[in-house]
Amino acid sequence: MNLLVTGGAGFIGSHFVLRHVAQFPSDRIVVLDKLTYAADRSLLDPVADRITFVQGDIGDVEVVAKLLLEHKLDTIVNFAAETHVDRSIQNAIPFLQSNVVGVQALIEVMRAAPKGLRMLHISTDEVYGDLEDDEPPKHVGDALHPSSPYAASKAAGEMLLMAACRTYKLPIAITRCTNNYGPHQAGEKLIPTIIRRAMANQPIPIYGQGKNKRDWLYVSDHCDALEVVLKTSGAFQACGTFNIGADSEQENIAVAKTVLQALGKPESLISFVEDRPGHDWRYAIDSAPIRNLGWKPKVRFEDGIQKTVEWYKERL
Repeated sequence: MNLLVTGGAGFIGSHFVLRHVAQFPSDRIVVLDKLTYAADRSLLDPVADRITFVQGDIGDVEVVAKLLLEHKLDTIVNFAAETHVDRSIQNAIPFLQSNVVGVQALIEVMRAAPKGLRMLHISTDEVYGDLEDDEPPKHVGDALHPSSPYAASKAAGEMLLMAACRTYKLPIAITRCTNNYGPHQAGEKLIPTIIRRAMANQPIPIYGQGKNKRDWLYVSDHCDALEVVLKTSGAFQACGTFNIGADSEQENIAVAKTVLQALGKPESLISFVEDRPGHDWRYAIDSAPIRNLGWKPKVRFEDGIQKTVEWYKERL
């Protein structure tokens, strides 16, 4: 495969690039990243001589089309997105630009490209909306009920992709993952925030009573699942969609306590703050289809937290 990895200097994208280069050294990789606040080009330094890096926007159709042609790329892996719920509540416009308009720009590039170009689009379980404690996990065919502007923008992008699959017969696959964690993550996210503030002995803000639940997926396990999708030929027919989850639900308060324990810090640092608007209660998804393809998560939550803590301790 010869890949265009958009958003490849971000959290999940950088892990994907590093792992793919190590596993498939003969593949050509071009990384396209806008280098916003959540990206860090230095994360790719270990493979800088084995990839081509271009600073740019997925919304720039001419740039994307030129890269595909010049480097003879056959697959787009689209990580490029605005992803932080709190920021989307404050101002949704950048989310619409990246997650909706940007996705449509990639569709237009695919329409004009020679046959054979395919795209793997990385989405989120948040498009389903939330669940009560006694409700079963969401399946791929379930309706989308996004709660936040961020989730709505990701759902809108998916809808455009589904329409493109049907109207233009484009080979596209979509993955919906649960909450990722691990090294490289932007500092505004929950686990990096807990680590950073705990190391500085500052209060750790937890929304509400910390009872909201998320399924936590270590980033390398997510990347492994994406590789499974990429090598599954039927995945790109009729907009194949896959849930990727770890079946490791944790209350936010439990996450905070696990991080504090790994750092040797007291739980007294936890400070409950006013809940955010429209805060989803619980996410849970059924990952059986991708597990049936041979994938399963390998990293236990506690072990992943320890790895994450060690990475941030070296850099803070």
